[in-house]
Amino acid sequence: MLAEKRNDLAQMEKDLRLIIKRDPDNAMALNALGYTLSDRTTRYEEAKALIEHAHQLNPEDPAVLDSLGWVNFRLGNLDEAERLLRQALERFPDQEVAAHLGEVLWTNGKQREAKQIWGKFLKDQPDSPTLRGTIKRLTGSETL
Repeated sequence: MLAEKRNDLAQMEKDLRLIIKRDPDNAMALNALGYTLSDRTTRYEEAKALIEHAHQLNPEDPAVLDSLGWVNFRLGNLDEAERLLRQALERFPDQEVAAHLGEVLWTNGKQREAKQIWGKFLKDQPDSPTLRGTIKRLTGSETL
């Protein structure tokens, strides 16, 4: 994870693949690698396979549900992405999950609901760089 903070995607992938080689059922490593590939590359099918394996191991884990929702979004499966991200947000009300769900809703023509979700989470974390960045990127404004 230190490699990710340094923006060294190659090292992070190498490290996570080593963990997965030693422990093929390490859901945390599978999910971390899958999410990173879906978020920072266009290797979506590979990412989805990793995340689906993690999901088989931990079907209720909100981080895995968030990742599975995000990779489905990247693949253009908006309804499935929305369903999974709603489950993730219900289990883990977090600003990053809210940003993801809001982006899926926004893309799927549900801008009002996206703004409602973002607004709810901005009340608790008004300086969230994840929420603020998502809102600015999609709406062109830092405020709702």
